[in-house]
Amino acid sequence: MPRSVKQILDHADRLAKRFEDYEPSTNDERDRSAFIALRDAAASRCEAERSVKAAVERARARGYSWQFIGSLLGTSGEAARQRYGRKRTA
Repeated sequence: MPRSVKQILDHADRLAKRFEDYEPSTNDERDRSAFIALRDAAASRCEAERSVKAAVERARARGYSWQFIGSLLGTSGEAARQRYGRKRTA
């Protein structure tokens, strides 16, 4: 829906006024522990994925099949190959 320049500027003025008039309250605060827990969990997942990738590379270098690797990872051998196999460039 197209807007005129005047409508956009009026809207910007209303937003600026709301921002200027805003007074934070204790009800606006969020629990930091939830953010910290989520951030730490995401970092742990990233580290775990790097560890799994390295383990898969070692297993493949030692002759383990994709089917065996997939079974340990809870997936099919084909899914494991697609996720952890070497990417080929054209």
